Amino acid sequence: MTGRSPILDFDAAYANGASIAGGEAYPARWREKAAAFREAMAARGRLERDIPYGAGERQRYDLFQPEGAPQGLVVFVHGGYWKAFDKSDWSHLARGALERGHAFAIPGYTLAPQARIGAIVREIGAFLDHAGARVDGPIRLTGHSAGGHIVARLASGASPLSSATQRRIAAVVPISGVHDLRPLMRTAMNDVLRIDAAEALAESPALLAPALDCAVTVAVGAGELAEFRRQSALLANVWHGLGGRVELIELEGRHHFDVIDDLEDATSRLSRVLTGTPPR
Repeated sequence: MTGRSPILDFDAAYANGASIAGGEAYPARWREKAAAFREAMAARGRLERDIPYGAGERQRYDLFQPEGAPQGLVVFVHGGYWKAFDKSDWSHLARGALERGHAFAIPGYTLAPQARIGAIVREIGAFLDHAGARVDGPIRLTGHSAGGHIVARLASGASPLSSATQRRIAAVVPISGVHDLRPLMRTAMNDVLRIDAAEALAESPALLAPALDCAVTVAVGAGELAEFRRQSALLANVWHGLGGRVELIELEGRHHFDVIDDLEDATSRLSRVLTGTPPR
């Protein structure tokens, strides 16, 4: 086995923006595309905005409807290291699932440091119980970066989801998630996240067993930082070893900021996996 050098700079190991050429331009691009997509969907009467699922200011979600009766519900949980971004930055990612006939929901959640990671996971659990009551059929979960961690955590032991919601989960697709939180304790961002050893053990999907009887596809860009590829492989390997129905896919030519673009394309591998559509 070829040895690898130890990680000497944990901040650099998890600094996605600094590793991507032109990375600083992506947030504005996401917001622009998301706003245009919301405007178009609202004009067609297929968007309901800011549905409350709790009393918190950010405990709201947007629900997009396909043409005709939905075949089920796809949920996207956004990233930003649990401390940044808003549900409204990602509306355009609904396109692929909507074209496949699924409703699409994007929740907001309380950001760190106002909420610890465990509390955020419980918020999304409450959201799923609420949104699931609005749309019949199977529920398919995906999330990016911190959102990838959250959906994997919901599929693991001691899930906050109700038993009724758990039975409806048909697929979980974590994209570029951090599934072992312990390395983040060595980064400067932990001044905001406040992860301690107990929370890392309780909230790291890779340190827990899979709890849902559904397919799990762990996705990551082939051009991502080594730590994100390692974290994705770690979750897939551990859950496979514990009997989970899990697959790891690396998306060629994708880095951490554009790996989610395939959700806009109903014909992409990522959209097909998420919506349960057989490959061509």
